[in-house]
Amino acid sequence: MTRLDAATEPAAVESAADCDGPRTILLEAREVPLGGLRAMDVRRLLPQRDLPLIGAWCFLDRFGPQEAMMRVDPHPHIGLQTVTWPFVGEVRHRDTLGSDVLIDRGQLNLMTAGDGIAHSEYSTGDGPVPIDALQLWVALPESRRHGVPAFEQHTALPTVDVGDGNRATVVLGEFAGVASPASAYTPIVGAELNLRAGTSATLPLHPHWEYGVVGVFGEVSVAGAAAGPDQLLYLGVHRDAVEVHAATDATVFLLGGEPFEDDIVMWWNFVGRTHEEIVEAREAWEAQDARFGDVPGHDTRIPAPEMPHVRLARRRRRI
Repeated sequence: MTRLDAATEPAAVESAADCDGPRTILLEAREVPLGGLRAMDVRRLLPQRDLPLIGAWCFLDRFGPQEAMMRVDPHPHIGLQTVTWPFVGEVRHRDTLGSDVLIDRGQLNLMTAGDGIAHSEYSTGDGPVPIDALQLWVALPESRRHGVPAFEQHTALPTVDVGDGNRATVVLGEFAGVASPASAYTPIVGAELNLRAGTSATLPLHPHWEYGVVGVFGEVSVAGAAAGPDQLLYLGVHRDAVEVHAATDATVFLLGGEPFEDDIVMWWNFVGRTHEEIVEAREAWEAQDARFGDVPGHDTRIPAPEMPHVRLARRRRRI
């Protein structure tokens, strides 16, 4: 999904702080209007002012639950993967590779931008429909970010027992010895956990990875801290496991991974390493350069916003 709010993003900072141990920090989503006249309300959990990434995860929006007509016209990406994970409603994805697919509950759309790709996302039907989904971005490492674009859809994903009759779906990466079939280029995990009221789950973790738990539905306690819908509980590093207790029927999304190899520059729909890379990508999009191609079935596209009047800085954590 494109971002129409680039000018409102918290400023990047130059003060770095390595995560050197466990944390229990509750972070709130912020409201972000999306889509102009066909506005959708979304709540953004990443990036946070003090926390730009969790592993390679660099962006997380939840759009819904609401009734809306999603019409996100072709827009570009570089240097990242988009992860679309729906809870309610169908989304139609089209891209410059010729992909044209519908995605529904329990299915994963994974688009790898590499050096450049464009895509669109529409809800189905001609009017507002119930819709609720997570849209996440994964920053690509140096070894993959300049490569060719790719798209894959996975309609069946592995699950794992996490105790008390509860299960986790491994969306991306590896969790509890179970690996998703989706392509991952850094050590990472994205997993949905569904828990019944009054039950607990023990989640095995890699001690050198950092983690966060995103509340989706219901109320949970994680490592003794309460978290609800549209809250992100950052857990830091150096944990072998964490216990999640569900006060109600609940769904949470686990984010984690090896701390990312580099600080990133992120602006609009682009993830790079320097200000100059971002400027070059924006100019290529505005010039309708072949780098991004054309999305079949569209005769319109989203123009890039104006660059800010400051030099874009790399994002560094402060917690």
